[in-house]
Amino acid sequence: MLLSEGGEGNLLHMDRLDLRILDQLQHDASLTNQALAERVGLSPSACLKRVRRLKASGVIQREVAILAPDAFSASLNMVVEVTMARDDKALYRDFIQRVETAPEVTQCYQVTGEVDFVLIVSVPDMQGYDRFCESVLYAGGGMHKFRTLISRKRNKFETRLPLNA
Repeated sequence: MLLSEGGEGNLLHMDRLDLRILDQLQHDASLTNQALAERVGLSPSACLKRVRRLKASGVIQREVAILAPDAFSASLNMVVEVTMARDDKALYRDFIQRVETAPEVTQCYQVTGEVDFVLIVSVPDMQGYDRFCESVLYAGGGMHKFRTLISRKRNKFETRLPLNA
């Protein structure tokens, strides 16, 4: 598997060992290098070298802690479909900038079809959602309409990408 590394023309070659490392790290990024090396069948030094290369190339973007939503006060998760007033790059850039700075938006997808964007939004309550609508959706203009779907229950949540390790 080849991926672009940095500039155009620079390719990062990833083999089965790289994919096995990535699969293990997606499952548990807190593994020590020693434990990771044992799981993928490499020496610790070779494993560390590969992990550093994957980080430097941007394949591994960051390592985070995934929090249990039940550990916090009640929150609402919503899927928001946004349709822009017209197909205009400047309107899209302005909207994307507002979305990127809004902490309530955990995911944003520019999509094809009847809507232009799909947002995943997390707020503590309906008042929080109203504030989000005012500061992001209604601000700046350019939006034609939006539709909100309120999640009743999360049946699946996965951060792992499927790899052919």
